[in-house]
Amino acid sequence: MGLESIGKNIRKFRVANHLRLEDLAEKVGLSVNYVGALERGEKLPSLETFINIANCLQVTSNELLADELTTGYQIKDCLLTEKLNGLAVEDRERIYDVIDTLLRHSKQQI
Repeated sequence: MGLESIGKNIRKFRVANHLRLEDLAEKVGLSVNYVGALERGEKLPSLETFINIANCLQVTSNELLADELTTGYQIKDCLLTEKLNGLAVEDRERIYDVIDTLLRHSKQQI
């Protein structure tokens, strides 16, 4: 299991929530050193700690595990669809145009 990707996602969502390492550690009742080790992929949290971190960051376990799950791309697709559905039609169309352009220029022509 790639501990680095779980830690990377914890850090990504911590930063997105404007939390310092110290803030997250305090909110979940952990040491700063331990949270740092989690983010570096040196440690794997217990299930209880994992749930506490996800709740504190206001994310789903799927979001934290997306790079590890065999259904990771399906999860990312669902998250992207949710974000797109929240946009105005014109904005969605622009994003779809960008995606179509990227796909046309990808190494694997679809």
